[in-house]
Amino acid sequence: MTDRAALYADLVARIREADAAYYNEDAPVLSDAEYDALRMELRAMEDLYPDLVAPDSPTRTVGTRPSGRFGKVAHRVQMLSLDNAFTDDDVTDWAARARRFLGLADDARMAFTAEPKIDGLSAAARYENGVFVQGATRGDGMVGEDVTRNLRTLSDVPKRLAGSGWPDVLEVRGEVYIEHDAFLAMNEEQESKGEKLYMNPRNAAAGSLRQIDPGVTASRQLRFFAYAWGDVSRPIADTQFGAIRKLAEWGFQTNDRTERFEGAAGLVSHYRSIESDRAELGYDIDGVVYKVDRLDWQDRLGFAGRAPRWAIAHKFPAEKAVTQLLDIEINVGRTGALAPLAHLAPINIGGVLVAKATLHNEDEIERLGVKPGDTVRVQRAGDVIPQILEVVEDGGGDPFTYPTRCPSCGSDAVRAVDDKGKRDVVRRCTNSLACPAQAKEYLVYFVSRPAFDIDGLGERQIEQFFERGEVTEPSHIFTLHDRNDDLELESREGFGEKSTQALFAAIEARRRVGLARFLRSLGVRHVGQGNANLLARHYGSWTALQTSATAETEEMQTIDGIGEAAAGSLHDFLNTAESRAALDRLLAQVTVEDAPTVENGSPVAGKTVVFTGKLEKFTRDEAKARAQSLGAKVAGSVSGKTDYLVAGPGAGSKLKKAEDLEVEVLSEDEWLALIDGGG
Repeated sequence: MTDRAALYADLVARIREADAAYYNEDAPVLSDAEYDALRMELRAMEDLYPDLVAPDSPTRTVGTRPSGRFGKVAHRVQMLSLDNAFTDDDVTDWAARARRFLGLADDARMAFTAEPKIDGLSAAARYENGVFVQGATRGDGMVGEDVTRNLRTLSDVPKRLAGSGWPDVLEVRGEVYIEHDAFLAMNEEQESKGEKLYMNPRNAAAGSLRQIDPGVTASRQLRFFAYAWGDVSRPIADTQFGAIRKLAEWGFQTNDRTERFEGAAGLVSHYRSIESDRAELGYDIDGVVYKVDRLDWQDRLGFAGRAPRWAIAHKFPAEKAVTQLLDIEINVGRTGALAPLAHLAPINIGGVLVAKATLHNEDEIERLGVKPGDTVRVQRAGDVIPQILEVVEDGGGDPFTYPTRCPSCGSDAVRAVDDKGKRDVVRRCTNSLACPAQAKEYLVYFVSRPAFDIDGLGERQIEQFFERGEVTEPSHIFTLHDRNDDLELESREGFGEKSTQALFAAIEARRRVGLARFLRSLGVRHVGQGNANLLARHYGSWTALQTSATAETEEMQTIDGIGEAAAGSLHDFLNTAESRAALDRLLAQVTVEDAPTVENGSPVAGKTVVFTGKLEKFTRDEAKARAQSLGAKVAGSVSGKTDYLVAGPGAGSKLKKAEDLEVEVLSEDEWLALIDGGG
């Protein structure tokens, strides 16, 4: 892969491949450290370049789709992943954001729990009337695999709940793991049999739980820490800490290093204590998890994307090493960005062999003064993509000259200047999809999971089709079957009759696509998962969105969360002749389905609401999140399409405009009565 976008796609592909091997095949291809590093590299890249964020990025999803080896279990309550913190300031900022969201004063008491983050396999055990009835892996967070028989063999998973007071339905969630001594014994046995060794305890635990024969699972000495719950028939406590105590009373093993603290300072202190004792725990951890203690506050905080606002994982710090910079390669991606990639003399950092590192952009190269031949200090681990921190020793070579022409097509590569005179940090090829590198990388993105998600059509196949001139734009993918008499894919290496028919079936299955996914698949800059979802929810149909976006950008910019950059990029895309022609050819092959409507009886579903003034009953963020959860469209400004203006004290120009346009104005109490009355 090439450039920033290509590096991103490569990271996603490598993680997906590792997930499939780890979750579905019981044959991990990466060490624990390598896998964790890839995931954290991806998260850091998404933080740096949010326009690249994929809707089902490994940072926003968990696990992988069920393999088919086991039955499927749909989670009644999704099993979601956590956002990460890497510094003490990150923890303080997270706690402060939670306070602001809840509208708490700085001196208001706020308690948190802190517990070791176990490095194992997430699983759920369901109990009905106190009896264990079902076990499931986390899977992709929505659907897991039925491992009831296997989970039943774990001594830490009670067959019948102890004590009393448990709800009729109780789904207990936790981590399946293996202790170090058991892991070493397992590998000794594997070695004595001449069989493949497990790479680390996490993979050993995952592979052991997912054995077809439960007897094998029973022999592996797996353990289970309970730390959460999913579907319950009634609340089990008022606080996180109280709930964990209840789980212990009912027979589950809970972590004795879980503690409750007032304020963020205690969390960080506990983190240091656990970090210093890490080697003595007897099992693997990769950080500490913090949670808001009050469960009613957890409910109010809710979720942002696929992660809760009320919890965060504080990861252990990066590791560093010194090596030589061999070369700087400039790659070009689907958005035309020229991204520098450092090639290093391979060096082991924390158990991972690092041979490449990011240099971000040309300003960073200039700031570091780095060039091929220099000895450099490199950092990697949970917090960043492997990156060069500094030059340790000058190699004596010539300064690196950043190209001003695209290395793929030779066109000018420029750094755009905005209306305020600020120069973009990224240099981009000006040749758009006429540039071979951009065109190919866009096609790779188009078939990937974030976009059309076409099974059996990945980077290797796209490169082959592209180099042969058989697929040079998305619409060509949907004509492969019709052209196969000439292409004869069955006769090509890597295809075969069954693979070819499976590919055609996968392509056919994608002829209908949801509006948000279709919008993401266009590859428009600044229109990633979040903005695509906002636009789909606001407009509802491709026709309505296209009409508005083609004509002007003002309406789009009234949508809360849609800025000038996203609106402008989409407007430009739809008004460029080449893009429009390619889009029309694609639309001749696929059907874009309208965005789903909320069918929960909400009286504000599909309505456009604007909040203004100083809200007293709830914070602005909380108000927006609640409205959107009920299917409302939250806009940032009042227009003739606004249905409600919710006005708190101090409402100014928005209130005046709403009155002029005869938009219905509600007080906070009236708004609450409206939405609560709708269920």
